Amino acid sequence: MTDYLWLWIVLGLLLLVGLGSALVVPRLRGRRPDDTSGPTTAAPPDDGTAADAGGDVLVEEPAAPALETPEPAAGRMVRLRDRLARSGSPLGARLLSVLSRDTLTEDDWDELEETLLLADIGTGPAEELLEALRTRVRVLGVREPDAVRELLRSELLKVVDPTLDRSLALERPVVDGVTKPAVVLVVGVNGTGKTTTVGKLARVLVAEDRSVVLGAADTFRAAAADQLQTWGARVGVETVRSEREGGDPAAVAFDAVRTGSTRGTDVVLVDTAGRLQNKAGLMDELGKISRVVTREAPLGEVLLVLDATTGQNGMQQAKVFGEVAGVTGIVLTKLDGTAKGGIVVAVQRELGVPVKLVGLGEGPDDLAPFDAEQFVDGLLG
Repeated sequence: MTDYLWLWIVLGLLLLVGLGSALVVPRLRGRRPDDTSGPTTAAPPDDGTAADAGGDVLVEEPAAPALETPEPAAGRMVRLRDRLARSGSPLGARLLSVLSRDTLTEDDWDELEETLLLADIGTGPAEELLEALRTRVRVLGVREPDAVRELLRSELLKVVDPTLDRSLALERPVVDGVTKPAVVLVVGVNGTGKTTTVGKLARVLVAEDRSVVLGAADTFRAAAADQLQTWGARVGVETVRSEREGGDPAAVAFDAVRTGSTRGTDVVLVDTAGRLQNKAGLMDELGKISRVVTREAPLGEVLLVLDATTGQNGMQQAKVFGEVAGVTGIVLTKLDGTAKGGIVVAVQRELGVPVKLVGLGEGPDDLAPFDAEQFVDGLLG
């Protein structure tokens, strides 16, 4: 009897151990014994990026996104020429159509003048172009399409003026024996694509293997600094910005130039506010920025951003900025496919400074150095 008692005790212990294992092991795996629906939280795959340490899962931070490589600036203007040609530019098409007629009456010349004025070329340049065309048509008697096109091309080139220096002044100045960055101040009213233009210009410079620092001195528009910082981050360019909205624009501009000086940067691009409503306020703000910045480094360029589609309204803006900001060059945005191509001529005549860059579209690399010959070729198709 005693032998049977011990046997029952051993069997009972084995049974208890078996039941305990059946209950405990599934719980350690995060499941109830009767749960067949799978784990409530998927465990991370064992791919070498996680480690078990006391029950905590350590996951490595994801790698930073790869930087974008901007398209080379050389040849971008060809894209504008092709777009203008494909769109059948109204300016070039209408001029060629009238000049190709068998005989040209005064009504025809009036039609040519109206076409030029509607393209915002301006009264003075329109009269000059028409007078030159009248003389050459009368002397040469051209009527063949190819001859008419070449005649119009040569006269349009004269008013667009391919002799103007359209290069950006990006040579680094030396101050008291110290090489400073080239400083480019970008001005213009809000809505013309000014901040976007600064970001695209940074891409142009990066494509040319220049180092760049951005200064977000438009501190009055809430999204301006964030927008500029996003543009810079895409190509590995640092943005200097105010810690608070509405900060001192001149202080931001100075800090950006100082940062560029300290780091040996090639170019500092400074975005400025464009919402000041009167000439006095605009003069005060831009004057202060210029004075403060030049304590660190001289200004190389003051670029005015204009929307090509605004026509004569844009000309009024250009006049004000030209008077108060010492503009050295024009950036025309939204130039592709517009019937307002004459604004290139008008703004150059009004301000006495060249169009240096043009916006070709909405893409990140749709900003190009302006080329007069390719622009005229695009107008004529």
